[in-house]
Amino acid sequence: MSKEQESSTRRLLLTMMKTDGPMSVSEMAKQLGITEMAVRRHLNTLERDGLVETRLSRQAMGRPTHLYSLTESADEFFPKNYHQLTLDLLHELVTEDGEEKIGRLFQLRKEKLLGKYREQMEGKSLSERVALLADIQNANGYMVQWEHKEDGFVFTEFNCPISQVARQYNEACSCELALFEGLLGAEVNRTECITSGGRRCTYLIGKQPVKSVSEG
Repeated sequence: MSKEQESSTRRLLLTMMKTDGPMSVSEMAKQLGITEMAVRRHLNTLERDGLVETRLSRQAMGRPTHLYSLTESADEFFPKNYHQLTLDLLHELVTEDGEEKIGRLFQLRKEKLLGKYREQMEGKSLSERVALLADIQNANGYMVQWEHKEDGFVFTEFNCPISQVARQYNEACSCELALFEGLLGAEVNRTECITSGGRRCTYLIGKQPVKSVSEG
């Protein structure tokens, strides 16, 4: 079986457990038309990856049965529509309180993130702060690469998890830029932006400090 077929079979198993709930190996094998041994092999991989868990179900008659079900981590494999909910809520907020309220919300988010990460930046060189910022953004799904240039740094994000929101509310982008400057204590300029039609978000980070990282 090819890797593509194996991946497809595992996705089918995840979907079955999503729609039917906890299932036994024999039930899965019957639905898929493959051997129980093959099902167990796929389940071992899914369990190893933290996507499936098992519990022992005792029957009124006969031997106990192992039932497999999805973990919380497996939920990420299924479609989400969070961005539409967020956009709907922001639209209602604008209708009720005006555009200024949106700007204030993004400012509050920026301040919260500054407070969360500022201490980690203390005492570090600019290069170390850029590396730490890349780790922070990668953990949030931004797919970052960065490189050191003679006059500063090039910081590139190949994905924007909030692009659907940022396309309608550019306060998200301006606050991210301000967040970067606040954490790095250096001048930051955006030269390409996904929400403006670019393939990536690219930032040029200068070596000239603009303010202390410890400042608000």
